[in-house]
Amino acid sequence: MTDQDGLAAEFETHRPYLHTIAFRMLGSHADADDAVQEAWLRLARTGRGDIDELRGWLTTVTGRICLDALRRRGVRGEQPLELHIGALPSGIPGDAGVDPEEEAVLADSVGLALYVVMDALTPAERVSFVLHDVFDVPFDAIAAVLGRSTAATKMLASRARGRLRSGTSASDSHAAAREVIDAFLAAAGRGDVAGLLDALAPEVELRTEGRGGLAVVRGAREVAAQATRFANPDAVAHPALVDGVPGVLITIGGRPVTVLAFTVADGAVTAIRGLTSPARLGQIVPSWVA
Repeated sequence: MTDQDGLAAEFETHRPYLHTIAFRMLGSHADADDAVQEAWLRLARTGRGDIDELRGWLTTVTGRICLDALRRRGVRGEQPLELHIGALPSGIPGDAGVDPEEEAVLADSVGLALYVVMDALTPAERVSFVLHDVFDVPFDAIAAVLGRSTAATKMLASRARGRLRSGTSASDSHAAAREVIDAFLAAAGRGDVAGLLDALAPEVELRTEGRGGLAVVRGAREVAAQATRFANPDAVAHPALVDGVPGVLITIGGRPVTVLAFTVADGAVTAIRGLTSPARLGQIVPSWVA
């Protein structure tokens, strides 16, 4: 085996970790693949040489590559990271044919995706937050990635954390839909059936997945009747982006109980998809949301 073959083999042991970092920052598996490949090319050009701790070196390089990609993306328009409800793993961890490490990486990745509207953060805030809060990279190492002081890097992560906890609004393209959704949620919270009917299209369809499987309800009055169950004074609705459309995470006492994705057309809700299964909510909702 040549030195280059040995270096490639060593790099491959770190590839899943690097891909997860890049995906958390970029929100796209394709972009993450490109970032990891670029990290390999830089390592191949540099050589093992005097690199004492390869994982740390690769983390720094991948972080810089992602930072550059985010800055370029900011020029052409940011894209939000999305949660795909239908794509979540539904099997029991440890089932035959399921790689536990791969499943954990997927669940962890979509967990952050649920509550992060990526255009709420600057590239530097996102890199600082992901590397420190998700991967426990020390702030002094992140400072080297960003080219800033350690104190400034800590401030970036803190600012990002605050923005994410506050549920910063999604992009302007969803603003009109968000107004309709807010009206729906307000009416649901009051148990106001008339207000719900004003927000719902006559042919609206509600599809929810819970402990008992998939349930489908059609028609404005039927959906309004179901929605009054949200009339709980302790319920809190957190804005989220779900499957590329505006949605909410509903918590009670800090515990996630429902994720809803809304389709809005002509000023009315035409479809709602919901997830209420505690097991699946546990897979996708990060602990810092509450």
